[in-house]
Amino acid sequence: MNVNDFNSLIAQSSPTLVDFHAAWCGPCKAMTATVDKLATSTQGRATVIKIDIDNREHREIVSRYNIVSVPTFIIFRNSEVVWRESGVMPYERLEEAVRRHEAVTSY
Repeated sequence: MNVNDFNSLIAQSSPTLVDFHAAWCGPCKAMTATVDKLATSTQGRATVIKIDIDNREHREIVSRYNIVSVPTFIIFRNSEVVWRESGVMPYERLEEAVRRHEAVTSY
């Protein structure tokens, strides 16, 4: 995914959850099944994308959002950060964050 693709996805009016992760990160690996389940359960209502912080193509994105620990999850709507949290968390917490921002009406 290049920067232009990323910018297009986060510009959507529906929520886009971005999972900033790294292959060497144990907590990131622990969250893989949770993030995959969320992507399936929110399909059509929200977008879930994964950004590998070590991928050279993602350096600008990682820098722009000051990603210093992984996993970090950010929800965007209309290119704005509406929620951000780092670390391992249960599926229900991520799902609730997406649901909460899915219901927000933009003016």
